Amino acid sequence: MTPPIVKRYAIAFEKYKLIGLASFVLVVAGSVVVAVQPEPAPEYIGDAALTYTGSPIIFSQLGGEVQQSGQTLSQEDLKSEPIIMAIAQKTGQKPQKVFDNLAIRFPKRGADGKLESTIIELKYKDSNGKRVKETLLLLMELAKKYSSDRNTSRVRSIIDKINERLPEVKKDLQQAEQNLERYDKVERPAILAAENGSLLAAVTSSQNQQRQLQQTLIGLSAQIRSLEEKLGLSASEAYVAAALSADPIIASLRSQIFQAESQIELLRRDLRPQHPTMVQLFRQKESAETLLRQRANEVIGGGGTTAPLPASVSGIRMRSNLDPSRQQLANQLVALQTQRETLQQQLANEIRQEEKLRQEYSLVPNKQLERNRLEQQVLLRKAVFDQMQAKLADARTAEAETVGSLDIARPPAVTVEKQAPKSIPVTLGAGGFFGIIVGGGVIFLLGSLEGTYKTHEDIRATLKQRDAVILGELPVIPSDDLPPHLLPTILSPNSPYLEFYEKFRSNIRRTSGNEMKVILITSTGSGEGKTLSAYNLGIACARAGKRTLIIETDLRSPSFAESLHVKPNPQANMEPLRYYGSLSECIHIVPDVENLYIVPSAGPVGQSAAILESSELKRLFADARIRYDMVIVDTKPIGLSNDALLVQQFCDGMILTARPHYTQENLLTEAIDQLMEAELGLLGVIINGADISVNVSPVLDQEMEEKAMKV
Repeated sequence: MTPPIVKRYAIAFEKYKLIGLASFVLVVAGSVVVAVQPEPAPEYIGDAALTYTGSPIIFSQLGGEVQQSGQTLSQEDLKSEPIIMAIAQKTGQKPQKVFDNLAIRFPKRGADGKLESTIIELKYKDSNGKRVKETLLLLMELAKKYSSDRNTSRVRSIIDKINERLPEVKKDLQQAEQNLERYDKVERPAILAAENGSLLAAVTSSQNQQRQLQQTLIGLSAQIRSLEEKLGLSASEAYVAAALSADPIIASLRSQIFQAESQIELLRRDLRPQHPTMVQLFRQKESAETLLRQRANEVIGGGGTTAPLPASVSGIRMRSNLDPSRQQLANQLVALQTQRETLQQQLANEIRQEEKLRQEYSLVPNKQLERNRLEQQVLLRKAVFDQMQAKLADARTAEAETVGSLDIARPPAVTVEKQAPKSIPVTLGAGGFFGIIVGGGVIFLLGSLEGTYKTHEDIRATLKQRDAVILGELPVIPSDDLPPHLLPTILSPNSPYLEFYEKFRSNIRRTSGNEMKVILITSTGSGEGKTLSAYNLGIACARAGKRTLIIETDLRSPSFAESLHVKPNPQANMEPLRYYGSLSECIHIVPDVENLYIVPSAGPVGQSAAILESSELKRLFADARIRYDMVIVDTKPIGLSNDALLVQQFCDGMILTARPHYTQENLLTEAIDQLMEAELGLLGVIINGADISVNVSPVLDQEMEEKAMKV
């Protein structure tokens, strides 16, 4: 069996063989041109060498380092653009030619990083011997100058960097000194106080003051407790009682309340609570109590937060009835409480002062450490500043000592390069070999860029990747003797192609069952054989004893019904809705096949989408589903319009057709993916035009010739 890649190449070769032949001829012609060219002019090779110079006597450390780093040149240094451009300008050559013909070999370095040799080999090739020598001399002079300039520029760049950095370092030193000075102004007294013992003396003094205040507070507390026991009131309650008892308005209101209560008590025996006099007395009492509560709040002040005011009116009356002697004791209690609170605040201040002194004493070590840190920063900044001053002096000394690191080790020597004579047969043979490769490659590339399937094996592989069912592989039916508007249908019962469509029909039944009655056949593009497949599938179903109807719904193209010896109605496109509305007018019997009927297309017509969605076509499908065992629907390719999706609602399943040389790979895969994702009932795919051998008997050939003559 021929491999698929060989088939694809054979197909591409048949299609693009002239282009491949042209490519072959071009390559061979190029080899002929190369073969007949005269022998090139002799080439001259110049050989010279540079050497790294030893370190001269130097007095600066930087000078020795720069001189040592000068021995790290590379190809990019000696073949840099300025050197190449200078050589090209002076010798009259192109810069690219100078760059390509110049070869430089640097000495290798050992495992320890040291050079195994100090020699730099230089080679240059050109057709002019004098120019070779001139180029190498210029290169060596420019290389020496480049090395000297490079060493000098390194020293100068270091000097510039130091001068650029030095003001910032000096500023940092000054800033560190200022930080130390400011810190000493703020924290130095505390450090000295800790060192001479004055801070500990202040702590001791504070402790003595606290003890005196505590003794005084003990005495005051004893006096306050004695007065509280005599009065039966706390200090805050005594303050409230004294204030309320001293207010004349409260005394007046208390008198009014007492009078109202006395009258109520006297009249309670004779009058009911609802009596107007009783009601008025109650109101007078409530009014007086309200005023009493308001006046008590005004006297005490602070909304009751300064001193605890009794919540009830009876409590206020009880607190406001102190006699003069008890009121004097209450005032004395309030004064002692005030004195105690004052002393307590003084004691709290002394305690805080002691804590502050102790905390300050505990922070003395941290302050000493901070001062040491600031002092250390000053020393570090000063060390950096002094070191940079020393580096600057060393760099200025190195600037006067710096020289180049290269010298001439061997002057240029020019020799003639020997060249082997050119062989014409070998050149022509190589041209022919490469011509075959290029021509074959062009043919294969053009065939790959078409984007269409070349063989039915390629289509089968794609369908397996997409998990699409292959319902059949149908061979090509000869149509050489048929006119363009007819299709090669298998009307003869002895046709060898009938068994392939019979297999196609049985695969549909096997995969979908007997419930599948209305099947839609479409394709992704034109020329893929969907109509031919629909006709021949209908013939196979009719031959199997099934009452079969073929409905053409491709209203954008003319009907192919003449391929079944059925003459379409020429007036159908004038009134397509009337045409589809009359079953007797649109359904035709296929004369050569029993049980086969067809509804030829009314196309081409305008507004085909409206017709496909009409109620007439819907009734046609409903009637066909009842009257026929199998209904096969042929429609417009799904890649050209949405007609297939409009008709799909009347069908039980959909079949896609594919054909080598016609089906686009991207269109087929996209259509399969979309139909599967949308669950539109894709039954499978058939492959038309497959490369399958068919045994055609002489009798059948004669029948096909007679059929063609009849048509």
